[in-house]
Formats: sequence, structure tokens, C-alpha cells
Amino acid sequence: MIETRKLTKRYGDLIAANEITLKLEEGDVFGFIGPNGSGKTTTMRMIATLLNPDYGECYVCGKSIYTHPQEIRRLVGFMPDFFGVYDDMTVIEYLEFFAATYRINGPGRRKVCEEKLELVDMSFKRDAMVNQLSRGQTQRIGLARTLLHDPQVLLLDEPASGLDPRARIEIRNLLKRLGELDKTVIVSSHILPELADVCTRVGIIEAGVMQVDAYVADVMKQARKALLLYIEVADRTDEAARLLEQQDDVESIDMRGETIITTLRKGVEDYSALPSLLVEAGFRLRLFREEEVNLETAFMELTKGKQQ
Repeated sequence: MIETRKLTKRYGDLIAANEITLKLEEGDVFGFIGPNGSGKTTTMRMIATLLNPDYGECYVCGKSIYTHPQEIRRLVGFMPDFFGVYDDMTVIEYLEFFAATYRINGPGRRKVCEEKLELVDMSFKRDAMVNQLSRGQTQRIGLARTLLHDPQVLLLDEPASGLDPRARIEIRNLLKRLGELDKTVIVSSHILPELADVCTRVGIIEAGVMQVDAYVADVMKQARKALLLYIEVADRTDEAARLLEQQDDVESIDMRGETIITTLRKGVEDYSALPSLLVEAGFRLRLFREEEVNLETAFMELTKGKQQ
């Protein structure tokens, strides 16, 4: 659905996007992660044919951005991080105006607008003035506008930017729903937890360079230096720690209060024998869990804090 090959954009001496190579299939929800100014928006605007690259190629649904830009624009829904609204329109009028620009005419126009309002849970605001909506509601109306022509590809640039916690959760739930519609979605953000449970794949970009492009589970594995276990027993903590330290799969033991932090040797992923070992030795387990590597941890581990 989307394929870029060494897509590059320069602004003088600044390389905003440096040889971005990416391939996304139908149904992929791609989380484009990076700090502000890292090249996310530049890359998305080139894919949307709104910005000409200096080098490289991009295909959307098999069509080149150089030879078929108008056809690509009919296939793509692009939602910028900030967009203007018309003060003298109601929500339904606003959507109908844009539906007309997509040549959605006749009695079907109102039906399409109503369907998209329902999809983004904004039907209750259909007759409200657009300029009276909250920031979160405006973002949802913007998403409804982006979906009017039923695009196969969605490019959502910082859709949760500037939203309060409740509005961010609502947008995240919407993104999950979009992922179930078998559309190819690129959603950018610098707020990492927003994308952790939404995306199937993640790209981490820094200073215009794609540092990571992988499925979420593989990113977590790549970021993990070693497998850590957090273990607590009801009593005889020091004795339990010494027993664990003697095991071949254990690299080291560290104590944090009553918690035994157990670092396994590199390559060891099956630790199922350890809880059985402790129980058979007469210890009562209060806690036994694996350290979780989240998207934020992965980002910090896999990037170097470079500035453009």
C-alpha cells in the first residue's frame, strides 16, 4: 500500500528526511515516533504528495507520487496536526462542505457525513457551531473530515497533540477502531504511550534518519538488554537470593528492599524452572514477574538524543 525508497528532503544544509525506506501493507497501523523536528511531518507530507522530495521514490497503492499525484490524493486521507475551521458553520455543514469538494453529491452526501460523525462519536454535536467545539472535539471532527471519501490510506500527523488526558484516550480508542477497518494508517506522535497499544508496527526517526522499523514486539526485544525478574518471598529473602544466584541461567542478583531483582544471562528467555525451584525449596512466592519494556523505554534505548 505504501512503499518509500530512500525518500529524501533537504532545506539548505538541513536534511529533514534522510533516505527514508519503508514498506507498509494493507491493515498496518504504523506508529511514527520521534521528537519534534525529527522529520515525521516532512515524510508524511511527501507521501501525501503535498511536498516534493529532492531524491527517492514513493508509491501509494502502486502509484508513483511523481506521475499520479492526483490519483494518490483521492486514495489518501491526510490530517495535519493543526487545521483551520470555518466559524460560521455547524458541524454537519462543515462536513457537507468538504464532502462536496470530494464530489460526494446528491442525497448520499448527508448520509456519508452522518456515518462519519457516528464513527468518531460526534453525532451529538452535529448542529453545534464548529468554532465552539473543544480541542478534542475539533480533532475528532477533523478525523471525520479526513474519512469522508473513504480513503485506503490514512496519514494522521500528531492527532492527539494538545489534548487533555481524556481526549487523548478517546483519540486512541478511535485509532484502534480505524485499525479494524483494514486501512493502512501512519500515525505520528512524540507522546510514546499513545501508540503502544494501537500500532502493529513502529518506526523511530531521529534527526531525519529512520533508526528502527519493526513490529512492536520486535522493537521491545531489540530494546531489551537483558531479561529482569522481580521476585519476592514471604520470608528468608537472603536465602532465596543465594539459591537463585547459584542457578546457571542467572547472571546476577540485586536487592531492592524485599525485592530480589534477578538478571538472566543473555539469550535466556525460558525461566519457568525458577518459580518451581523456589516453591520446592519451601519458599512462598509473593511476587514473580518479568520487567516490562514499554515503548518509551524502547525509544530511550534505541535513540541517542540527536538534534537536527
